[in-house]
Amino acid sequence: MDGTLYDSMPRHVAAWTQMLAENGIEIEPVTILMDEGRTGTDTVRDIFRKHCGIDISDDECRRLYRRKAELFAGMAKVDIMPGATKLVRAVMDAGLTTVLVTGSGQGSLLGRLDSDFPGAFPENRRVTAYNVTHGKPHPEPYLKAMEIAGVRPHEAIAFDNAPLGVRSAAAANALAIGIVTGPIAPDALHMAGADAVFLSMQECADSVADAL
Repeated sequence: MDGTLYDSMPRHVAAWTQMLAENGIEIEPVTILMDEGRTGTDTVRDIFRKHCGIDISDDECRRLYRRKAELFAGMAKVDIMPGATKLVRAVMDAGLTTVLVTGSGQGSLLGRLDSDFPGAFPENRRVTAYNVTHGKPHPEPYLKAMEIAGVRPHEAIAFDNAPLGVRSAAAANALAIGIVTGPIAPDALHMAGADAVFLSMQECADSVADAL
């Protein structure tokens, strides 16, 4: 969802940076981007463990993530990623089943999916932070998506812009397509296990539409 369907990562980085600064942690934006794909509470827990050397409680993780989500929701509305509408439409027109796989629980974006991508990601075809035990890079999110779609791993194609997401897809034995939509280098997606890498969502959409 973030960084693929929506050009939301700059605002996510800003929200994370502000929330962490409020709690005395300064962090480089690239650190947040490389952790993209984890569930929100896993991200909070990982950052506090690495930067403060402490394990915080589940309640504290949830409180801090709610603050981050609140900051994000208060920012300007994010745009649909250029090319995302074309890619989703091409896949749907080809008769393939579309399933959302996101580590996010960001209601301000999840609530837009039905209007921005009609028919593509109904609530029964979404894997979010709320219904996995292990988030990305664990294969569980994409395995759940395959179960929902009723397909086997060799029949699944995963599109992801983050190294952890690509690792999750590759570990689930899907065809893992990496898409560069921010400052993360193509090599990082290749090293994470991407079978192919596109340099933008528009390039990916054009190529997939031509192939299908």
